[in-house]
Amino acid sequence: MTTHKFNADLIVIGAGAAGLSVASGAAQMGLRVVLIEGREMGGDCLNYGCVPSKALIAAAARAQAMRSADAFGINSVDPKIDFGAVMEHVGDVIAAIAPHDSVERFEGLGVRVIRGFAQFSGPQTVTVNGETLTARRVVVASGSRPFVPPVPGLDDLDYLTNETVFNLRDQPEHLLILGGGPIGVELAQAFRRLGSAVTLIDSETILGREDPEAVDLVRQTLKEEGITLMEEGGVSSVGQTTLKTEGRKEIWLKVGENRISGSHLLIATGRSATVEGLGLDVAGIEADPKGIKVDQRLRTSNPKVYAIGDVVADTPSFTHVAGYHAGVVIRQVVLGLPGKANHDLIPRVTYCAPELAQIGLTEREAREKHGDIQVIRQELAGNDRARADRATDGWLKLIIYRGKPVGVSIIADHGGEMLATWAQALSTKTRLSRLSGVVLPYPTVSEVSKAATGAYFSSKLFGNPWVERVARLIQRFVP
Repeated sequence: MTTHKFNADLIVIGAGAAGLSVASGAAQMGLRVVLIEGREMGGDCLNYGCVPSKALIAAAARAQAMRSADAFGINSVDPKIDFGAVMEHVGDVIAAIAPHDSVERFEGLGVRVIRGFAQFSGPQTVTVNGETLTARRVVVASGSRPFVPPVPGLDDLDYLTNETVFNLRDQPEHLLILGGGPIGVELAQAFRRLGSAVTLIDSETILGREDPEAVDLVRQTLKEEGITLMEEGGVSSVGQTTLKTEGRKEIWLKVGENRISGSHLLIATGRSATVEGLGLDVAGIEADPKGIKVDQRLRTSNPKVYAIGDVVADTPSFTHVAGYHAGVVIRQVVLGLPGKANHDLIPRVTYCAPELAQIGLTEREAREKHGDIQVIRQELAGNDRARADRATDGWLKLIIYRGKPVGVSIIADHGGEMLATWAQALSTKTRLSRLSGVVLPYPTVSEVSKAATGAYFSSKLFGNPWVERVARLIQRFVP
């Protein structure tokens, strides 16, 4: 093996959302950066996650709109779906974004990009493709991969994960989905709307982290659209049989006393941090199956090495968190400024229909933490734009403790877009009085947020005898 000393300022391992953000920011501010990636540039988000799933969801939404046009005076039709063309649409969206994450773009920014798998060979040295590189700082952004549960028989099956499901070109006749988290729910609804039979299985309840009332509406919608839900039932074994009369294979799952059969199986049971093969122990970096352990500054147990994004233990696995982590590291490594990560106000959205959006504490979490809270619930049925769109199923729930908002839950079409107001408000500690005074365009669904803040003050002003006395007194002096 040949050894070459490359005196870089920063080595970044992993070219997903987190690694790309650090590499581009550091390089554009003058640092000498090496970026190492052994798989696809753009990582999970571009190739297997956020981008393809939302493209698929968008196609499925168009199909569903054709089925439900009667309410607008337009004849509903059963859409004719070319599944292969739908997947080509997904591929086109990926291809349109890929140049932004490409080797060529980053080399144009002055980054040295190496395609290969990196491994630590010392506290500040990394070996890749037989070359040993040194740097003042190293950032590990190796991401995560699908977690596959140890179910008997699963290793013998040709199952799907989010890394392979978008390679399909023939439509699944009956898709079995194991795991009712955001990925499982989103893809269950998308494939059902595109014409596949879908059975969604979870050992507990779907979207167990979210507001139970919001989940109830999601559950109701999934069932109405024809998805078979099996909750509170663990899978004890799986297998595959060949149907001799039809000449095809069928996958089966044993769920309790039931045996469920389908044409395809998608595993959507969560993510695992990608830590194997990095040689973390050689660099003195502590990690466990949950990921790399870091402090608030995102430093590992080796102070010369940072870890960001999905590879960090006990951290929300979102692309926007990866970008946030990158900013925290850039402040420290590039600008020499203090930086600490705070995950208390990370927004999250499940992109089903209606969308389920959350920031801060849910009602249940707030009651457990604070006890005495105020909950203001604003129904979409009272919003004129929602009425015009015939999208009145859903609501916004504002959680208040001692006069300050501590959480917001939204279940609504485009709930993720509506959450932006609250992400900014909570992160900047904007007072409710300021939010209630904002003038919003009419008619917009965003007025639901203003209505919620108005309801908070209305409860204090309207029907209050002291306010009424003051108001009557003032009238005596008003000319």
